[in-house]
Amino acid sequence: MRRLTTLFPSEFLEEHAEELGVVEREGKLQIPVLVWALVFGFAAGESRTLAGFRRSYNSTADETISPGGFYHRLTPTLAEYLRDLVERGLDEVAVPDAVDTDIDRFRDVMIADGTVLRLHEFLSDEFQARHEEQAGAKLHLLHNATEQMIERIDVTDEKTHDSTLFKTGSWLCERLVLFDLAYFKYRRFALIDENDGYFVSRLKQNANPVITEELREWRGRAIPVEGEQIQDVVDDLSRQYIDVEVEAEFKRGPYEGTRSLDTKRFRVVGVRDEDADDYHLYITNLPREEFLPADLATLYRCRWEVETLFRELKTQYELDEFDTSNPAVVEILLYAALLSLLVSRELLDLVTEQADDELVFPPERWAATFRSHAQLILHDLGEYLGYSPPPLLERLIEDAQKIHQQRPILQETLATATQPRCES
Repeated sequence: MRRLTTLFPSEFLEEHAEELGVVEREGKLQIPVLVWALVFGFAAGESRTLAGFRRSYNSTADETISPGGFYHRLTPTLAEYLRDLVERGLDEVAVPDAVDTDIDRFRDVMIADGTVLRLHEFLSDEFQARHEEQAGAKLHLLHNATEQMIERIDVTDEKTHDSTLFKTGSWLCERLVLFDLAYFKYRRFALIDENDGYFVSRLKQNANPVITEELREWRGRAIPVEGEQIQDVVDDLSRQYIDVEVEAEFKRGPYEGTRSLDTKRFRVVGVRDEDADDYHLYITNLPREEFLPADLATLYRCRWEVETLFRELKTQYELDEFDTSNPAVVEILLYAALLSLLVSRELLDLVTEQADDELVFPPERWAATFRSHAQLILHDLGEYLGYSPPPLLERLIEDAQKIHQQRPILQETLATATQPRCES
């Protein structure tokens, strides 16, 4: 429990909530309990509803809160507050990785990626999707695989392109960035190179730069490729690797109202996939002297870390199943999911420290274990923090009773409907 309260001290949770106006100075709501109820309530599958979150709160806090009082506090300000907690957690929590490639050559290895979250169709104005009559949000992550942490997180509507959130600059110096195809842009690659950074990206199928030089000599009657466009010759090749220099044409950024054309030389590498009988093509500025084609393919597999995070969020925490038409609640649940992930990783780090060195904890198996124990952890945490919730029977009576006196429950309606009518 000390590990969790060090990550998010109660005093900090209360003070920052007061700074943002999440609660009144003498308000009834106990902010530390609310935060932990959202974290562990989201982790527990059976409680991932607003009513479930309120029950988690009531089972921990000194005083219970009514449904109306609870829902009234699910505001954009609370969403902003939770985002701040996520950013704090990102600075504190390491995300275990599986990088087994020698990456000491770089200051950091960065992975940029995004995933789409499907939302209630009534949110189509706030979260525009690519298709009409749909709503969608997009979660963007910039993951530092070297430091084992997420450096940046952004939430936008689905229409916002991933690449618009990736800004080039001097921060890229001596860093390697791994991109998926959503970030493919020659101008971006040129700017990374000009800032003394490095990149590896898959080559788009419609990208067809001209080959200027072969970087590996082939014995025998090898098919000459210099002067050809890469996509025009790749199907004719049967060699194990392709390793060539290409020249790509692109437009520079706008300057005094115009955008000039420019060219840049990059390296394109192909690694043959025998099962599919084709090549995985990568574009990069990494030198051949230090990185052979097989090395690039291995480096690019580091991207699987972010894919694993997205898969865990969607499969274990059902991140893309938001059955609400309230945009503030969508953001609250999204940040609650990310906080659950961060807390889960912090506890995994603690378990790894305490366990025997030869034991291995696969992330998704750990996530399932964490979820199944979430309510127990919340109960122990509440006791550790000194909270005394009302007696269980009192909470059962409050939660189970009919909220709206004027709204008949189903059994009452059926009973009334089936009673024999009295003759007048």
